[in-house]
Order: sequence, then structure tokens, then C-alpha cells
Amino acid sequence: MTVINLLRSYEEYFKSDLFLEKDFGLLFFLNCFVSLPKFYTNFCMTRIGLLSDTHGFWDEKYVKYFSECDEIWHAGDIGTTEVADKLAAIARLRAVYGNIDGGDLRYMFSEKYRFKCEDVDVFIKHIGGYPGKYDASIRGMMYANPPRLFICGHSHLLKVMYDKTINCLHINPGAAGQYGFHKVRTLVRFVIDGSEIKDLEVIELGEAVKGVAEAQLRP
Repeated sequence: MTVINLLRSYEEYFKSDLFLEKDFGLLFFLNCFVSLPKFYTNFCMTRIGLLSDTHGFWDEKYVKYFSECDEIWHAGDIGTTEVADKLAAIARLRAVYGNIDGGDLRYMFSEKYRFKCEDVDVFIKHIGGYPGKYDASIRGMMYANPPRLFICGHSHLLKVMYDKTINCLHINPGAAGQYGFHKVRTLVRFVIDGSEIKDLEVIELGEAVKGVAEAQLRP
């Protein structure tokens, strides 16, 4: 019996006529941490913080909005190893390098990253396009062996689209940094619960102030 099923069994027992006063000790022990439904629900969920195109820019709001996330995913154009290290200090970091990332970041991360998060097949690549216009570098793979969740960056354009032809959700979180033509900096948060992708939030960090990131990247 799994931990989750065991906890569900206990909960059903506590609600039944079989529950006796002598069992209050066990109930108290389990409730010392959190209520049973909330415990086993949170236990099997993964809270994701998603961003892209920081271009070397750091914002303390990343900490504010990602502090309760289990994992942070960066879709490339990180900019500096310092940004990657600071994100990794908040939660587990999964990332790919982008076209502006130098050798140090290309050593730390790969160009493509495919993995399972719970029961969801995830694929991340910085330059990837979107449903109907996938980049040539991944188009064949997307149709021959599609993931359940495809994430990219590069365009600095926030997109959440579902590709019905291959049953794949596409997310581009927009740009979290200052550099680029975007007017508003954005992050995305969502939850993976088994095979379900849910509770997606778009977070606006404020207007992009041009010139800030370029100044940070100068030696």
C-alpha cells in the first residue's frame, strides 16, 4: 500500500462507526502536521515556477513568487551563472541554455531537456516555436513523439496554447528580464498533480525598463 493510499484509508476509518476513543492518539499524531486531506494532496503535487529570458537580470520578486514552489524551470537565455545559482537556492532548478548564453551556462545546462514530472512528459527548448509553427529543429519530434507539456522562450511573448492535433499543452512564460522589446515582464506558476496540469497563474512583475539589463551585462 502506498503512503497516499494508507492516509486515505486512515481518513475513511476516522469517519466510520469503527472509530473508537482509543484511536484519538493516532488522530492527534497525524494532525500535528496538517489535516489529512491537505497532507496527502500536497504530498503528491509538484508546484512549478516557470520563467525565461532573464538575460542576466535579477529581481527579488523571483524569490517572492517562487518561494513556495517545489521546482523552478528556466526556458533559456539565463544570461549569467549568478542568476542560475540564485534560482537554484530557492528550489530545485531545471533549465536549458538559450542562444545568448555563454560557455559556462552551456556547460551547466543542455539545449534540450526532456523529463517526466510526476506522470507528465515535459520537453523544454529555448527556441521551439508554438503550435502550428514549431521550430524546424524540433518539428519532426513534436509530431512523431509529442510530449504532454512543451515549454520554450526566446520570443518574449507570453503564450499558453493547447495543440489538439498532438494533445500537448504549450507554455511560453514571456520574458522575466529587462532586455528585449516586451513591455511587461512575466512569470508563470502552475501545479502538476499526477497526470494533471492545473492552477496556472500568470504573474506580471512590472514594466520592462530598457537599458537596465544591458548595463548589468557590460564588463
